[in-house]
Formats: sequence, structure tokens, C-alpha cells
Amino acid sequence: MAPVRVTTIASLTPLEELDAEPFLVDSREQHTMCARWAAERGYVVARELLVRGLRPDHALLWDGVRPGADLFVAPSRRVLERALSSVAEFAAECARRGVRVETVGRAEPSYDAAMKARVHRRLSMPTAGYDGR
Repeated sequence: MAPVRVTTIASLTPLEELDAEPFLVDSREQHTMCARWAAERGYVVARELLVRGLRPDHALLWDGVRPGADLFVAPSRRVLERALSSVAEFAAECARRGVRVETVGRAEPSYDAAMKARVHRRLSMPTAGYDGR
């Protein structure tokens, strides 16, 4: 039997919102949280999406998704609310297509000044060859 394939959903939130919403800006941590969740269940991350206000019927979401075999996961409803134009419509579309949608349900990490600085550096210097470490 093939392993369950997971599409992780992270919110694309502008760097300008780092002070107020560090977790929503830190898409890397959002994807990491989802990957841990998937690994704990023996699932395989097949795709990572980074989106903001995406329509629930957008082809990007559904490309290659297999009904009954694949699922979507996001760190929290809050992330889904930022990533999608309508969480309720997305949940209905998932039900219609026979695809599960889950949230990790763990607490968001607390960000101190040093963590925010790392996120800022990683996101503001990608063309300078900074690898995020």
C-alpha cells in the first residue's frame, strides 16, 4: 500500500508583519511543523504550498491530489485563514473531492528578538546567498 501523500499549506505573509505575526511570516517553521506531523503518522510530504488568499478551487491546490489517498495539512486554522480566501469553502471542496484536510493543532512557537532577527535575515537576504542558517 502506498503511503499517504501530504500537501502542506503555509501562509505567505509579508515580512512587514514579522513583529506582530512572526509565525505567520515564518513559512519555514510552518512547513517544518507539518512535516513533523506527517512523519509521526508515517505519511510522506509530497508538496509544500506557500500561498495567501488562494481560492479553494484553484488548480494549484488540486494538482495531482488523489481522492481518498492524499490529504492537506496546515499548522493551524489561523494559517489556513491567511493562506486561503475561505476556509469553509475549502473544507467543502475537500469533502466534495474526497480529500481530508487536517491541522497540526500544536501551539505556535514563541518568538524572541533573536528568532525574529533570524527570520528577517533569511527572508530579506535570499539573493545574497544566505542559506537561512
